[in-house]
Amino acid sequence: MTTLTNTQVLELKSYINGKWVTADNTVDIINPATQQVIAIAPRMTKNQTEQAITAARTAFDNGEWAKTTAQERAAILHKIANKIEESFEEFVTLETMDNGKVYGEAEGDIQDTIACFRYYAGIILHPDGETYPVPDDVQAMVVKEPVGVAGLIVPWNFPLLMSAWKIAPALAAGNTIVYKPAEITPVTAFKLFEIIDEVGLPEGVANMVLGQGSIIGQTISESNDVDMVSFTGSTEVGRGIMRAAAGNLKKISLELGGKSPNIIFADADFETAVDYGLFGIFVGSGQVCSSGSRILVQDTIYDDYVKRYVERAEKIKVGPGLAKDSHMGAIVSEAQMNSILGYIEKGKEEGATLLTGGHRLTENGLDEGFFLAPTVFADVTQDMTIVREEIFGPVVTIQKFSTEEEAVRLANDTDYGLAGAVFSNDGAKALRVIKQVRAGITWVNDYHPTYVEAPWGGYKQSGIGRSLGKYSLEEFQEVKQINIRLNVAPVGWFPQ
Repeated sequence: MTTLTNTQVLELKSYINGKWVTADNTVDIINPATQQVIAIAPRMTKNQTEQAITAARTAFDNGEWAKTTAQERAAILHKIANKIEESFEEFVTLETMDNGKVYGEAEGDIQDTIACFRYYAGIILHPDGETYPVPDDVQAMVVKEPVGVAGLIVPWNFPLLMSAWKIAPALAAGNTIVYKPAEITPVTAFKLFEIIDEVGLPEGVANMVLGQGSIIGQTISESNDVDMVSFTGSTEVGRGIMRAAAGNLKKISLELGGKSPNIIFADADFETAVDYGLFGIFVGSGQVCSSGSRILVQDTIYDDYVKRYVERAEKIKVGPGLAKDSHMGAIVSEAQMNSILGYIEKGKEEGATLLTGGHRLTENGLDEGFFLAPTVFADVTQDMTIVREEIFGPVVTIQKFSTEEEAVRLANDTDYGLAGAVFSNDGAKALRVIKQVRAGITWVNDYHPTYVEAPWGGYKQSGIGRSLGKYSLEEFQEVKQINIRLNVAPVGWFPQ
């Protein structure tokens, strides 16, 4: 693998049919903390994307990868995990420079990436399939087979980890892939494919196409040679993928947006609830689909909670991800920063009270990057834009509720259903309430930890299907029924 120095600019390439490929048009990839150009990436064309799809289609139809044993596929996944681990610090540094998140967050992401490849290397060795007792002299069974060609489209907020969430189970199941990383964060994806090139997959099994979603993602979604699309990103783009995928009724898995509630009851451990209230939204600079962006606080502790929350929020050190004293890093791009600032202005216009933050940070050298102060709004109502729409930034709203029933009503009054949490020392109440929250990923007295063993996905407009765990492997599989007559003889239905 090549290594990036402080002055070097990486020349990225796509990977199609086992070969490195470039394009006539390129785009600069910058570090959002400094605006330094760290890489130059190709913008692949529709024709080149179709070449990648054809390579994946041919490789799958030839059957070389799909017919490998589970043990052989597991060995490849372990090799990938081992090689990422060997270059751990380089991956962490590149992820920090590429995305803008703080170093500690990137460390966790790369650790989870390694664990993801190892998990799917293990789970495909577990017993699989089913048999059924049926009438007649027949042995009935169910087996699982790869879907075929899987289009994988990942977002910019967890560039390598989200890639592993899709690539590992897709390859484990025996599929071939056409993978598109986010255009603005492709560096660790390129490094991952340097490893994939080294471990010896057959040509055409794994293809990576860099460039614009409007071209590459659309081509993948529309293609009749793609059997499945797995996408993580915005709900708006997810709708577009659904429409495009209708052409050949391809299977889709969509992990989309969120506007997740964090319910704080008066009997919660106060400091814990404040601490996780901060962690739930400001980790990742709020650029996390499951962020706890709506904090609902019981009225009897509301004033004390808001006061303490703002006090703590104002102590968050915002700075470059590679600086060891930074608690919160840069926003991924200028466009995303401006979008967040637009939502902040909308909140003020609609009458919400801005308690702290709400502006770009430019002092102490931060003017070179895209940094925002942690932002807290109070006195919000359900009809406000900042309560209804996903902001995807370090902006939180704090609302008051009185009763358990009101908390549930406010929590569920959203188009989304990705995540949610309840903080209470009354175990029965906490379980009662969390079971009523219409969301796919939930916590009690906790926020944000996720595990490769457990399913990830949401209700309502937060998506379709589940990632991680055995559920993700099943997303990349088809289910086949096989019936075997044990007594071979004519059926005798028609006259001789």
